[in-house]
Amino acid sequence: MRIDQQATRTSDRHQLPAVNALSRRSFLQAGVAASGGLLLSLSLPFPADGAEASTDDIFAPNAFVRIGSDGKIVLTMPYVEMGQGTYTAIPMLIAEELEVDLKQVELQHAPPDEKLYANPLLGVQATGNSNAIRGAWEPLRHAGATARIMLVAAAAKRWKVDPGACRAERGEVVHATTGQRIRYGELAADAARMPVPASVELKRPQDFTLIGTPAKRLDTPAKVNGTAVYGIDARPPGVKIATLAQSPVFGGRVKRVDDAAARAVNGVRQIVRLHDAVAVVADHMGAAKKGLEALVIEWDDGPHAKLDTGTVLGELERATLNPGAVAQSIGNIERGMADAVTKVEATYRVPFLAHASMEPMNCTVHLREDGCEIWVGNQALARAQAAAAETAGLSLDKVVVHNHLIGGGFGRRLEADGVIRAVEIAKHVDGPVKVVWTREEDIQHDMYRPMFFDRVSAGLDTKGMPVAWNNRFAGSSIIARWLPPAFNNGLDPDTTEGAINLVYDLPNLNVEYVRVEPPGIPTAFWRSVGPSHNVFVTESFMDELAVAAEQDPVVYRLALLGKSPRAKAVLELAADKAGWGQELPQWVGRGVSIQNAFGSYMAQVAEVEVAKDGTVRVRRVVCAVDCGMVVNPDTVQAQIQSAVMFGTTAALHGEITLKDGRVKQTNFDTYQILRMDQAPAVEVHIVQSSEAPGGMGEAGTSCIVPAVSNAIFAATGKRLRQMPVDQAVLQRPV
Repeated sequence: MRIDQQATRTSDRHQLPAVNALSRRSFLQAGVAASGGLLLSLSLPFPADGAEASTDDIFAPNAFVRIGSDGKIVLTMPYVEMGQGTYTAIPMLIAEELEVDLKQVELQHAPPDEKLYANPLLGVQATGNSNAIRGAWEPLRHAGATARIMLVAAAAKRWKVDPGACRAERGEVVHATTGQRIRYGELAADAARMPVPASVELKRPQDFTLIGTPAKRLDTPAKVNGTAVYGIDARPPGVKIATLAQSPVFGGRVKRVDDAAARAVNGVRQIVRLHDAVAVVADHMGAAKKGLEALVIEWDDGPHAKLDTGTVLGELERATLNPGAVAQSIGNIERGMADAVTKVEATYRVPFLAHASMEPMNCTVHLREDGCEIWVGNQALARAQAAAAETAGLSLDKVVVHNHLIGGGFGRRLEADGVIRAVEIAKHVDGPVKVVWTREEDIQHDMYRPMFFDRVSAGLDTKGMPVAWNNRFAGSSIIARWLPPAFNNGLDPDTTEGAINLVYDLPNLNVEYVRVEPPGIPTAFWRSVGPSHNVFVTESFMDELAVAAEQDPVVYRLALLGKSPRAKAVLELAADKAGWGQELPQWVGRGVSIQNAFGSYMAQVAEVEVAKDGTVRVRRVVCAVDCGMVVNPDTVQAQIQSAVMFGTTAALHGEITLKDGRVKQTNFDTYQILRMDQAPAVEVHIVQSSEAPGGMGEAGTSCIVPAVSNAIFAATGKRLRQMPVDQAVLQRPV
């Protein structure tokens, strides 16, 4: 695989409304590429009112497939690769319909341009919400199929034969009767002049030869041999290295700086003072860090100097005492509660969480009077470009952004704060400067998964089955800040996912959300934001109901899944493969959870062991998933494995706390990540499905947390209603 840098294209469209439907008209446009080959551009609608447009003026290309006269097939990739396998699975869609080998498809990073490269499901140029495959599934297959049809038509015209007598095969067009063959590259120029077919017939799933089969990751060789370029690897000629100290309290400012000792460090070139940060610019990172340690900074802590997490939690808890925006209402919750024989109530809470990706925040900037050039790994490139332009005081066409592979995104790099900070520093530096955050800065100045507090209750009938379900929760809304048009009537789809549209048949249900923004604490997307909180609450509380009804947790759930056959199938499969019901040693337990999130159905069974000192070890995780049509089963398995590790980390260790306005966690010693020797065995079982693809990047993260907490209850009889695990609660008397 080749991943090239590409010069930026600019657009005056910074924010686009979300798009729910793909236009079937004017899908592809054809033209002659600069190389004399075939250029195909996907056309996606972005009408202001969400209705299908009737004119071409408001349609914009989203992604490009180029077939050159040299036979090269280049896909300009509108999504970014951060370890999730996008740069293998999406080319598979093109290769399948175009009838070429996967290795023939070369990739280029898409430049920032929301008009061309907006995600059709989000309406903005972004990789997130586990929807890269969901967004690309039809558009890129149509692109490949259309290209194939036009190439076949061009060959038939050249041979003066019926196109129906020709077929595409391994990058060539073959005439069935005579056996004549001609390569795509030789046909590219002619194909570019062929009329674009009004409609195309996509391959039937039973005819797939590539989609659904294991494919080796195209990006693996470069990552193994060290030639892969991440944002932190960018080294334009003459680049200097900078690192920084930002106000330890969000909203604080620099009061005084003594930089004499820092300037004396060998290799330090300059000290840059900003209103809320100080940066040390040096020849290399070692000198920059030594200079940073030598700085003497006096801070003005500002209005949040006394803030702590207890204060934030108290505000959230009080907020749930008042009505919120109704996210979903089914039946009559008051009547259902009144008719219930038994009532069960509980409160749950989840903490702030950091992203803590292996590649810390970084951005390289070369700012000149006439323009700005940026090297970065970012999940929302057009936003990064717009933020850089605004910070630098330049127009968009003066800002060139090179995107790179990302060493762990998890939602953190949907934000542009790192780019803004780098441009602020670059204003004071002559030549390019690479700004790299230390691990401490990365954790203590993250934008965190929000803290949430839930107040839940249920009413059970004489058989112990739920006849009423009520959930009111409070916390931050990231969508309200990140994509304001999607925040309506006090609600957004991200914050409520996993709390509404449950797989269970509940006759009376009420879910309310109260938006509460923590003072001064920045919140942002974190691998499965809404579901990471809501599925923990929903599945933990469902376990509580099973206990109250004195029923087996799996049997109890199955009785409620009559209207959700896909959910029932994954639960039965996971339970069977995990050996549910088989005897376990003392202090070892199994826990289950099930969800429909990101368009995929998933069930997980976790097997945990609790030691005398309260230490929890997750020994085994069995996962069954129905994610619709599978493009690359190897990627699905890898995504679930990594998500389980990420979610298990959150369940056992993840917590960001504040005292006196300062984040207490600093590095991996105080913000612990699951170690290799702590990793559970993970088994993945994929249900064959003909449904449209669902998302996979985040689903496993949200499903594992309640499975672990429910397993802890099975092992100890102690119910945990907050994460992470409190070992003191689980300790056994000596």
